Amino acid sequence: MPARPRRALARAAAVATATALGATALAAASTASAAEVPLSGYELTWGIKQSYRTYVTTYAAGSFTPAGGASQAADNGAFTFPGGSGTYDSTAHTLDLGFQGSLTVASKAHGFEIVLSDIRFDSGDAEITADVTRDGTTTQDVPLADVTVTRAMTGMETKLTKEAADVFGSKSYEGAVGDPLSVVQREETGTPSGSPSDTPSGSASPSTSEPESPAPSASATEPASPSASTSPSAAPTESTAPSPSASATRPPAKGEIVDGTLGWGVKQSFRAYVVGGVAHGTITTSDGARQASGNGAFTFTGATGTYDTDAGTLAASFDGAVNFKGHEEDGRYGLDLTFSGLKVTLDGGSGRLTADVTSLGEKSEDVVLADLKAESPALKADGDVITVAGIGATLTEAGAKAFGGFYTAGSALDPVNLSVALTADAQLPGDGGSSGGSTGAGDGAGAAGGSSDGGSGTGGATTGGAGDTTGGISGGLASTGSDVPVAALGTAAAVTAAAGAGVLLALRRRRPSA
Repeated sequence: MPARPRRALARAAAVATATALGATALAAASTASAAEVPLSGYELTWGIKQSYRTYVTTYAAGSFTPAGGASQAADNGAFTFPGGSGTYDSTAHTLDLGFQGSLTVASKAHGFEIVLSDIRFDSGDAEITADVTRDGTTTQDVPLADVTVTRAMTGMETKLTKEAADVFGSKSYEGAVGDPLSVVQREETGTPSGSPSDTPSGSASPSTSEPESPAPSASATEPASPSASTSPSAAPTESTAPSPSASATRPPAKGEIVDGTLGWGVKQSFRAYVVGGVAHGTITTSDGARQASGNGAFTFTGATGTYDTDAGTLAASFDGAVNFKGHEEDGRYGLDLTFSGLKVTLDGGSGRLTADVTSLGEKSEDVVLADLKAESPALKADGDVITVAGIGATLTEAGAKAFGGFYTAGSALDPVNLSVALTADAQLPGDGGSSGGSTGAGDGAGAAGGSSDGGSGTGGATTGGAGDTTGGISGGLASTGSDVPVAALGTAAAVTAAAGAGVLLALRRRRPSA
């Protein structure tokens, strides 16, 4: 495999620096090089972006084809690349891994074929790269996403790059929140001499200190370490990463839900449409709900209800409301839609999401907005908390009516993320949301000059703030209300704009007379 250009430049810079500093620096550089430990047996799982996968298989009538050992999870899920090997720098606490397998993304209908290969994860550069082949030409080491590196290296947040936006055919993807990334060791390998034998795979070795500010060669949040520090006198310190508090006794297999959060973005293209150049509207949360920055997903709180882990059933109700308002004319709105009283039921991995829907002053209670499908039928309590992430949500007939026919039944909504506490002292995972109401253009696609950190008004933040346990995965085109990439769809953007006018007419027909 050819040397990576970025890595080559970094090494050249290191040599120049060492020369300038003299023999001492050269000796230090030699020591750092000797500290690199070979790694193997890792695998990387990343879905790129859920809305992109939906676009390829639905709108583009295309396909994802893994090869060379790579695989895709069921129901158009994330991709896994095996055989990860590389090195770990025990001085800088960084690792660089390359993975086997490739992924072909193709659509005859929209005329594209993209091949991703040589997937790499570099914790020092905090990025994921790949060789990209299009039209018979391969570009090496294309940076696809910036990664928020964590010690455990599971569920790491990603943000798509400008290069990824070009590869996947939508300018709106630049800076957009991608799917979470996980890098774990699946095959046990020999531990270098001097390493502790009890370090669990995929967890970080303790270190005596962490840098005050992150740097490319030493992240403030270290990835999983395959070996102990080279200094035998280093005293381990406790990890600062949050962990669920354990109860003195295990919660019963069934009982009452004490608290919890529901993360749901409704639909990213709808959020973008409301605050974009068509509706010129606002999004406002209330009664305990909040929205992530950058026109991100919503978090509903205060869960109550029941659960039964043996039966795999759960029913939870949540506090909070979200209002979408747009198409203002003479002080009246053609769009004024509120969701409140959200409820989620799951039974063996399938379920429903219901809400009270108020449209133009008319309220309908317990409307079934979406059919839900979890990745697993099982419900498992961990630290007295049941978490079900990435639940697929499909719009129902009743839900389509709630949107005034803007979306058809069967359309994919943003995924649902659910965490419920079974005991009073259980610690719910962080949600990454922002307090108070918030509006924005989302994923860099909206108009500039607004506010995205509270209250109402059109926003201009560049990224959605969805967290890994409550945020929806978003990305789209604020000017059209579509989450179909521009480059692949072309002139169909005009059709989407017409659909926006259609929902305005539908909603106005339902507006009561003054």
